[in-house]
Amino acid sequence: MRLLGTSKYQHFKTRIKVLRAEKDITQEELAEAIGVSRTTILEIERGTFNPSLKLSFKIANFFNKKVDEVFTYIEEEDNEDE
Repeated sequence: MRLLGTSKYQHFKTRIKVLRAEKDITQEELAEAIGVSRTTILEIERGTFNPSLKLSFKIANFFNKKVDEVFTYIEEEDNEDE
């Protein structure tokens, strides 16, 4: 008998790169303004680092946006045959 397994993939999408371009600022300038390293901004933009809630609010506030206007949470289901 074959069972169907369901896996959920959770990740965030971010608009930071677009918002930076609109303000014409670099990763370094954003990082300095909110008190993190440029690498942190780079990793958030790449999707390889999920920021804390506190950092998410700092970023959103910097751009005068709500958190959900900067970050989108995505949960996808992947149905696999086992």
